[in-house]
Amino acid sequence: MPDALLLALLVVAVAAGWWLGRRERREGAAAAPPSLARDYFVGLNYLLNDQQDQAIETFIGALEVNSDTVETHLALGNLFRNRSEADRALKIHQNLLARPTLTTDQSERVQLELSRDFLALGLLDRAERLLEGLVRDTQDDELRASARRLLIDLLEREREWQAALDVALPKLTRQHDDIRRAAAHWLCELAEEERHSASPVLARRHLRQALATDAGCVRANLLLAAMAQDTGQYKQAIKLLRRIPEQDATFTPLMLEPLAHAYRLLDDEEGLIHCLRELIDQAPSPAVITLLAETLYHQGQEQDAIALIREQLERQPSLDAIHQLLSLSRRHAREEDEHTALLERHTLTLVRARPRHRCRRCGFATETLHWQCPRCRNWGTTQPIDAPEGD
Repeated sequence: MPDALLLALLVVAVAAGWWLGRRERREGAAAAPPSLARDYFVGLNYLLNDQQDQAIETFIGALEVNSDTVETHLALGNLFRNRSEADRALKIHQNLLARPTLTTDQSERVQLELSRDFLALGLLDRAERLLEGLVRDTQDDELRASARRLLIDLLEREREWQAALDVALPKLTRQHDDIRRAAAHWLCELAEEERHSASPVLARRHLRQALATDAGCVRANLLLAAMAQDTGQYKQAIKLLRRIPEQDATFTPLMLEPLAHAYRLLDDEEGLIHCLRELIDQAPSPAVITLLAETLYHQGQEQDAIALIREQLERQPSLDAIHQLLSLSRRHAREEDEHTALLERHTLTLVRARPRHRCRRCGFATETLHWQCPRCRNWGTTQPIDAPEGD
């Protein structure tokens, strides 16, 4: 039996025994129905024989719902939900909520748990109504904060970005870094929708708001640069892209393709080379070195390109660098080398098989960049992998 489940059942058993003992002391031994004591010991027997489902059902039957047992019933409901049995948790919490003896605080706590059940079961409309009521009416600041977070999670699932912003701004974004980052990405989501629906003014406004919410939002600058390129403002696009390493150097690889595209549209290869050398001086990113080597090669500086990759291999060995050195060497030789070509093909296969992005929070690795991690659902934590193997 899992440790958490065993602990929960022991708590329930102790609670049941305590309640029975308290009732007996308060009302006299004759007032306590024999069936309650019998059920309690039957439940213990199930528990000792590792029959947790039967033990739970027996303890539920033995525990009358009153002010002394609300906490125990809430614990049982949470136990069911954590075991992916949200339907059983829902029944317990609905039964609790129907009791007229609950205090206001107890009723609100039950409603919060009930909303979690609805979320687990995918009943989002019901969960939303409960959470909106709690956010609006409760006098408990801690409970309101929990309800706000659950409501934000629900609105994210429904892609209701503006509604999520209305719940989070400005209080939660000031208090919680994760919500501040998330809010900036919700604004970027709105900007993406507006960009595709030909509303560039609104899109830019939301992107500037995203940067005001989270100055480190790389995605906002990437989108602003893309919109500048759409309108032929290539120098402005370059200026925006150059801000990204200052925001977060780990996202530098994301800016390289649009940066090179903007310089080439300006017919300024020398400007690109100078920019890349500056970036390498700031932080020798393998992705920047790779792009610089390719640019030098196409500019006719073949030996410089090969020397640059060799230096990179000496400093930080990586499969990407080996593949590029093989590719540059084969092209530079001007003669088809069967062995070099074979190695180049195989290293390319290995390079393509490796994930290109990884979430720094949960470690989820993927080829595609997800601004919200599919596994842990944190925003802005998935980054390009731009380091040698084993680092």
